[in-house]
Amino acid sequence: MKQFIIAGLLATASLGAAADQVADRYNKACTFCHAAGVSNAPKAFDAEAWKPRLAKGMDKLLISVKSGFNAMPPRGMCTDCTDADYQALIKYMSTPKK
Repeated sequence: MKQFIIAGLLATASLGAAADQVADRYNKACTFCHAAGVSNAPKAFDAEAWKPRLAKGMDKLLISVKSGFNAMPPRGMCTDCTDADYQALIKYMSTPKK
């Protein structure tokens, strides 16, 4: 039983650390434009602003992020992000804060 409790605590800590990493990456690379909606960037945590973009599908969003879209330069401000990083950032920004 102790092993299950310890495994559960470790898993919870890992999820918290992963969420912190996404938030840190957002603060370093995305907040400049997405916090205020600069140049029509969808505002972070505004589900309605993200709805039409998410409707296009994650694959199309990744193409837009990596190649640039409107005023957003290629790869945004996160030149070392992987596809998984971009997906996590999109999910983070498109979900309302609690």
